[in-house]
Amino acid sequence: MKVKTLSRSSDVYLPARNCEVSRLPRNLDPDLHPFERAREYTRALNATKLERVFAAPFVGQLGNGHIDGVYCIARHTRRLNSAASGSGDGVIKYWDLSSKEEVASFTAHRGIVKGLAVTLDGNLLSCGMDNTVKLWDVMETDHSGGPSKTFLGSSGFTGIDHHRSNPIFVTSSNAVQLWDENRSKPTADLSWGADNVNTVRFNQTEQSIIASTGSDRSIVIHDIRSKAPVQKLVTLMRTNAVCWNPIEAFNFAAANEDHNVYLYDMRHLTRSLNVYKDHVSAVMDVDFSPTGQELVTGSYDKTLRIYRVNEGHSRDIYHTKRMQRIFCVRFTMDARYIMSGSDEGNIRVWRAEAAARSNVKSARERSKLEYEATLKERYKNMPEIRRISRHRHLPKPIKTASETKRIELASIKRKEENMRRRSKKGTMPYAKEREKQIIGVAITEVENKV
Repeated sequence: MKVKTLSRSSDVYLPARNCEVSRLPRNLDPDLHPFERAREYTRALNATKLERVFAAPFVGQLGNGHIDGVYCIARHTRRLNSAASGSGDGVIKYWDLSSKEEVASFTAHRGIVKGLAVTLDGNLLSCGMDNTVKLWDVMETDHSGGPSKTFLGSSGFTGIDHHRSNPIFVTSSNAVQLWDENRSKPTADLSWGADNVNTVRFNQTEQSIIASTGSDRSIVIHDIRSKAPVQKLVTLMRTNAVCWNPIEAFNFAAANEDHNVYLYDMRHLTRSLNVYKDHVSAVMDVDFSPTGQELVTGSYDKTLRIYRVNEGHSRDIYHTKRMQRIFCVRFTMDARYIMSGSDEGNIRVWRAEAAARSNVKSARERSKLEYEATLKERYKNMPEIRRISRHRHLPKPIKTASETKRIELASIKRKEENMRRRSKKGTMPYAKEREKQIIGVAITEVENKV
């Protein structure tokens, strides 16, 4: 006579310590769980709903802000809790992000502060329309004696950026100029064609490459090794800001006046890799997250949007009733928070993930969050989950302007298609300049309504 018995090792189900919970055996055979997908869908739906319920993106503002508009923000590349801001009255403030308090404040320029950059040793470089670039030691308690160094230029400066590993920086004014911190005069002139250069940024990976934008609607790529411009792209409208992807060294994003942000590969500037839409007014600034997977934009329409790199529409939009036109946005170095500076003088701190929290999480809580994130990713294309995750409440002017823009762009596409058909038949030549006029008129009408 044979008797079959179940044999199970005690190591499988008994806890190793008294403080641990007893482990339960689980059979993963799918035939024994016929309703597993239904249960997972329900869990994904509940997780998506709870994510929207607990979404609270606004963290707070830094100190009392400025008494004038904030037009530039610089983050410390080697500290998570330090940042600087410059306003329209020439005042620079240095902030402690942990306590959201002001560490130092000093009047740096006569007029607007156009650019800020952090040096290798943690000091600040600032530039303004008073034809000066100044180096500040932020650790000093008294700045009444003035800056550590002053660099004089021939015209007002519009932007500045510092090299990642060398004591050199680049400025934009009526020309793109390369400077050494130990010299009082620029070491190279990299300008190409434009009467005025709006902004300039160093590539953080390919550190000898610089991107600049000009008043002639151009985007120019420079190489400091040959001290000469390499490539030039002329867009339909002016570019307000550029930012390099910190992970994909050849790609950069350009914030344009036509309400869009364009992703380019500097090796092939004939066409953009992606177009980030949804804004209804000019995009004033753009910044990549340190992971290179997302980018944030600030616009003249008083909203801040977050995009995934491989998607064309924003995954989230942030706005408040009191926030005015946004001129600068920056990710923090841990990619968990976003800083924005607007025209009413406040610097706001936002969560990159609206429902995320910064508290210390236990192992079980982290496991639960990872499980829910996996479920939401698996079922993200289901109609109900997609509708809940994409829905956002928009201010009425933004919603009205979005509808108006959608109708006008559809009309432009119909006109273009009709022009192509007529040009193929020979009844009417294809007028490219006429298309530019139509697009320009439509954009102006939408901005006036905002």
